[in-house]
Amino acid sequence: MRLSSAKILRYLRSSAYGSLAGLLVCFIPVTAKGQERQATPQELEFFEKKVRPLLAENCYKCHSVNAKRLEAGLLLDSRSNHLRGGDTGPAIVPGDAEASLLIKAIRYESASYEMPPKGKLPNEAIDTFVQWINMGAPWPNEPEPKATGQRDTFDLAQRKDSFWVWQPVASTDLPTVKDSDWPRKDLDRFILASLEESKLTPAPDADPTALLRRIYFDLTGLPPSPEAVEKLSHESQSKGLESVVDQLLASPHFGERWARHWLDLVRYAESRGHEFDNDTPNAFQYRDYVIRALNADIPYDQFVREHIAGDLLPEPRLHPEKGFNESILGTGFWFLGEWVHSPVDIRKDESDRFDNMLDVMSKTFLGVTVACARCHDHKFDAISTADYYSLSGFLQSSDYRQVRFESIEQNKHVAGQLKELDAVHRKRIQQHLESKGIRPPSTRAPVTNNGIIINYNNLSPEQYLQDGYSFGSAPREAGLAYFNAKPDGAVEIARFGAAVNDPIWFGLQSITEGAMQNQSKVSRLPKSGRTLRTPTFQLKNGRVSCRVDGIGHIVACVDSHRLVAGPLHGETIKAIKAGDRWVTMNLNRYVGHRLHLEFVPAANKQLFVQMVTQGLDSEELARIDRELKEAESHFAKFAEAAEAELNQSEAGSQLVRAWSQKRAKLGGQIVRRSRVALAMMDGTSEDDRILIRGNSSKPGNREPRHFLTAISGNTPMPIKRGSGRLELAEEINAPDNPLTSRVIVNRIWHHLMGRGIVETVDDFGVLGQRPSHPALLDHLAERFLREGQSIKRMIKYIMLSRSYQMSSQADPAAIKLDPKNLLWHHRPPKRLQGEAIRDSLLALSGDLDPKPFGPPVPIHLTAFMDGRGRPKKSGPLDGEGRRSIYVSVRRNFLSPFMLTFDTPVPFSSMGRRNVSNVPAQALILLNDPLVIDLSRRWAQRALAQTEIQEVPDRIDWMYRCAFGRTASVQEKETAASFLTNQAEERNVGLEDLDLWADFAHILVNTKEFIFLR
Repeated sequence: MRLSSAKILRYLRSSAYGSLAGLLVCFIPVTAKGQERQATPQELEFFEKKVRPLLAENCYKCHSVNAKRLEAGLLLDSRSNHLRGGDTGPAIVPGDAEASLLIKAIRYESASYEMPPKGKLPNEAIDTFVQWINMGAPWPNEPEPKATGQRDTFDLAQRKDSFWVWQPVASTDLPTVKDSDWPRKDLDRFILASLEESKLTPAPDADPTALLRRIYFDLTGLPPSPEAVEKLSHESQSKGLESVVDQLLASPHFGERWARHWLDLVRYAESRGHEFDNDTPNAFQYRDYVIRALNADIPYDQFVREHIAGDLLPEPRLHPEKGFNESILGTGFWFLGEWVHSPVDIRKDESDRFDNMLDVMSKTFLGVTVACARCHDHKFDAISTADYYSLSGFLQSSDYRQVRFESIEQNKHVAGQLKELDAVHRKRIQQHLESKGIRPPSTRAPVTNNGIIINYNNLSPEQYLQDGYSFGSAPREAGLAYFNAKPDGAVEIARFGAAVNDPIWFGLQSITEGAMQNQSKVSRLPKSGRTLRTPTFQLKNGRVSCRVDGIGHIVACVDSHRLVAGPLHGETIKAIKAGDRWVTMNLNRYVGHRLHLEFVPAANKQLFVQMVTQGLDSEELARIDRELKEAESHFAKFAEAAEAELNQSEAGSQLVRAWSQKRAKLGGQIVRRSRVALAMMDGTSEDDRILIRGNSSKPGNREPRHFLTAISGNTPMPIKRGSGRLELAEEINAPDNPLTSRVIVNRIWHHLMGRGIVETVDDFGVLGQRPSHPALLDHLAERFLREGQSIKRMIKYIMLSRSYQMSSQADPAAIKLDPKNLLWHHRPPKRLQGEAIRDSLLALSGDLDPKPFGPPVPIHLTAFMDGRGRPKKSGPLDGEGRRSIYVSVRRNFLSPFMLTFDTPVPFSSMGRRNVSNVPAQALILLNDPLVIDLSRRWAQRALAQTEIQEVPDRIDWMYRCAFGRTASVQEKETAASFLTNQAEERNVGLEDLDLWADFAHILVNTKEFIFLR
């Protein structure tokens, strides 16, 4: 029997909970009609990135103070001008797009208002304007625009010098305070000094049980057990709490809790969104990497380094037990964003993906909105458009792959040994052949033609790129001995130069775990660890021909697009069949774009790649073919004599056997079966072009790669080789970079205290909030750097402070003087996040599965979760009892429970979640089948406690489970009365499971269950 919502409310009002404000009374803050609401940082960012560029590109020519001729008396270069409107009235009605003349004009709904006049905007642009107006038409607080000649110029140096965030982290003296007994840690002095200056006093210490629950949830996202509550009551508070902090920091659940914070920053999801919601293969490997890294407390600078350039570290961090490469997994964060299949404008699609990648990187590590400079110099911060495209160059020079992370280090070692072994034995063979008078002919000049863009007979080491080691360290030269892929294993002599995969690497298996829902044709090819990649080139002619031999596939990766599914871009994949010599691709659609080719051998087959051409007709290809065959015949006589000597004479056969045996022994060390994960790899080193107003069809000058000018100047970065991401990582980690350390300590403070010292944790710029305690922020940043950049150490420092341990009960006088609690006169109550609420229910039910890591549990699909890309199989209601972090995050099918409790939609960085209080939350806790089921299981646990026989004791046990404290006398009496009355109504005994299940459900529906005191 389920207890009705009305009865739950009746109980709550009659109990001690009735005194707590609005336990189930949820509300939506309402703004009075006509009252201006201050725009949020996210809304302002939407305007800067999406709306202002559209206005500048399509409207300002006729509707700005600098227009040569102002049309219809309408200015659109400020919010007030939009509201004022032109000859026919206001252009917009904030909050009501359908009533706005601007929307009618751009939709061409009236012949009198068609803007822009040269052609209707794309639907995507119209939708952007609609969304902007419906959110209230947010616009930054900025001066009214001035005509040319009076306009303020972009002065990066002046902006840098005048704004706090670009200044060095200061080593500050500890402030003097009157109440010298209150501070427990140095940071307390900064808080107390501000309070004393405002004639305020801090709140008293929190109740020990409230503090224990606070610590448990902040560190592990799980409630303390009744035994932990009991143990604390027998220890001194300070000693007991420090012991608890140490214990929980060492718990594997710490990484699971804090990894969830980090995943919000990197817009973690396991699918691509958009149409069909294709999988992001093996994304969970990144999630597991973050959990392990946080549990291991690797220094933050190393964590940053691994994210930016973990694939390039000369000595990567290895898993302490399994030995696989951990560092390379960090680079997976770059590719966790949304991907579009079949984009019509493929270059714009790349620009949008790069924009999202730079946006996430800059907010996550630097706390600045670099992406706002895509279309123009930043309107407020010391960030130029040149800075934006200098950073984009690092992405242009990099590439995506599914890396064989378990085998990469061992196989790299084998590849190095193989290179040395082959060089030694080839030299011995050469000496033996020369002793028999068998000498190679003179080297012939390589075939040349203006249409040849890549020739593996003439390629520099920097241009020889591959994923894995199967194509060797360099192209195979004509005249060199090698083992063929035939069963006889005989030695042959190369008659031509080419890139060739070595059969010693046959048998590689790349394991993708979990069910796959990915329509991309590229994902079906066995690419991981066995792909040859050409340098990037610009396509000037769509006829691309490759001279090859063997079996496999060619993939033309245009503008880094890889989600090839649907009607477009199928021509970018071409099969290589046995007997093919020239394989021609029709890429006319992509003339003018930049691309590279990837050659993928079929499983356990060899593939020879000699050259790539563009724009050559069949006659010119035949001419090249004749020259290549002449070159091959030039080596034929030598090759035949050498092969006969090596495979038939005793001395030659001994050399071959010795070489073969050593290769076989070395081949036995190859790890052939390996899991894979998304990761970055280096491509062709190149700088990106500035896109005029962010328009991908209007490329401007190239911008050399460098870090932010305000920090390191605008001189080109000295890059030794490749993308330069390793050098970029060092700039981000540089001690004189004031952003990185401030941003991470502010994030830690935010997660522990409920609000950052800089409240806008992802934006330290002009549009963000100023730090409430600047000296405290620098104190924490300086201490963090000095003490080895340990996240756990910083957490412990804050947790053991008096500031963290303050009560959430505020003095009414203090609230009157400081209503927003900017001075921290008390520790505000904090609502649990959706994941913590769900995990708490699992813990109380006794069904929480503590197993870490692994493929995600499929999301449970309700009847209302429908649409294209809907997973074929729904996951179990309870997610197999796994913690929320292990439940699949699908962009188009997000958990309704999590969304209700403000889990962010994974689009960009979200370092500070919204905390709403809406009716849906109460309805979820009242009616969600999972909540009801887990409440019942919790009741079963309560009845199974053999050492608890009396009703008041059982009530107290459930209070300690749910709230981390004992029940008061009044609460016990009220609960016992409720249970007795219900038992009489139902004509059941006091041991009835339904009765206790309803009581458990009541406790779940209290505010105390989802709030930390």
